[in-house]
Amino acid sequence: RNLVKKYCPKRSPKDEEPRFTSCIAFFNILNELNDYAGQREVVAEEMGHRVYGELMRYSHDLKTERKMHLQEGRKAQQYLDMCWKQMDNSKKKFERECREAEKAQQSYERLDNDTNATKADVEKAKQQLNLRTHMADENKNEYAAQLQNFNGEQHKHYYIVIPQIYKQLQEMDERRTIKLSECYKGFADSERKVIPIISKCLEGMILAAKSVDEHRDSQLVIDCFKSGFEPPGDFPFEDYSQNIYRTISDGTISTPKQEGMRIDSKTTVGKAKGKLWLFGKKPKGPALEDFSHLPPEQRRKKLQQRIDELNRELQKETDQKDALIKMKDVYEKNPQMGDPSSLQPKLTETMSNMDRLRMEIHKNEAWLSEVEGKVAARSDRRHSSDINHLVTQGRESPEGSYTDDANQEVRGPTQQHAHPNEFDDEFEDDDPLPAIGHCKAIYPFDGHNEGTLAMKEGEILYIIEEDKGDGWTRARRHNGEEGYVPTSYIDVTLEKNSKGA
Repeated sequence: RNLVKKYCPKRSPKDEEPRFTSCIAFFNILNELNDYAGQREVVAEEMGHRVYGELMRYSHDLKTERKMHLQEGRKAQQYLDMCWKQMDNSKKKFERECREAEKAQQSYERLDNDTNATKADVEKAKQQLNLRTHMADENKNEYAAQLQNFNGEQHKHYYIVIPQIYKQLQEMDERRTIKLSECYKGFADSERKVIPIISKCLEGMILAAKSVDEHRDSQLVIDCFKSGFEPPGDFPFEDYSQNIYRTISDGTISTPKQEGMRIDSKTTVGKAKGKLWLFGKKPKGPALEDFSHLPPEQRRKKLQQRIDELNRELQKETDQKDALIKMKDVYEKNPQMGDPSSLQPKLTETMSNMDRLRMEIHKNEAWLSEVEGKVAARSDRRHSSDINHLVTQGRESPEGSYTDDANQEVRGPTQQHAHPNEFDDEFEDDDPLPAIGHCKAIYPFDGHNEGTLAMKEGEILYIIEEDKGDGWTRARRHNGEEGYVPTSYIDVTLEKNSKGA
């Protein structure tokens, strides 16, 4: 379980679930492994309670019982020893009295045969003999009784008491063996109970392994990272035998000398390489609100995700507004429950949030429709553009967001002024580009980057070059200032004969 906890990543509710089948299979295997570990814990718990714990308790009881039986055996042995001592004492006493009686008999016979002995001495020796004989008889009877009692106790000890104690010890050992057998069976039963669940876990792991689809995973990677860019067009043949190589582009000025052409071609190649993120560095650039710094397909996905999130937020705000309105109605009908005016600030805030979210959704939908339209029309525009447009096709934005190296960021609007000493003479006599329409700024644009044109919300500008599919439109102010503005920030109206043409 520690391994599962270590390798199962912690994801917040906002994080997306893994989409790759290999990742999904790995998480499923982790879940099955967690269940597997749980069943092993069940086995360990069963072993702890039913096997180990039961054995420990029963072992303690067996020790107590065995100690009791051994104590009974010691008591029986001590009682038999006591009986033997009593019998031995009576035997020794009887032996001693017999020797004393024998001495009294010899003394009496000696005095009785002695003619010098007085009658009183003979009578006294006779009385002493009678006394010793009587005591010997009593000790004899006592010895016989003690001997009989000892023989009985000894028979009882060896044929009844000790065999009973051994039998009890034998029964105790047999019960111990039976208990061990039951514990062995309990161990097997605890394993057998979890086998079906463990089998299901293993089957789940096999199914998770079989669910891995390498083609689907690779397609997900392709769908996730495809840019939507069209492959670059063929380079034109540059005839150095002619003095000037000119091509005319609708809505653009003439192309400078061949030197400038060579510089721009190198720049185009460098920028095209900058787009190959897989084989080079990831492009650097600021993240714009409309995601115009991203490739078309990635931009479309990001915009769609943002629209979905905004719709969810709008739905929440709508539900909250409905709840507040219902609560306000309840308060108006039952003033004792609350003040209806206290809900007005929250209701106003909710309405304001809803309006803001609707504006955001509308703005992002406009960007999304623009991207979808541009992707559809990109191929035709690429092939219809002239050499001057081919030079700048590596530019997705004036910031040069897709280049790897800052030295390669030759921005489109400044290419006309790359070498003022060489080209000033050619541009001095050229007229400004004619206006092909006008536009109104929907959102303000700072225009900090070189080649861009700052504008305020609601400002009217002339369009002098239409968007070529890169998301930028060339515009001019009334005072003659020109530059590029984001196409998604303006409302374009094209005319044949516009004011200021």
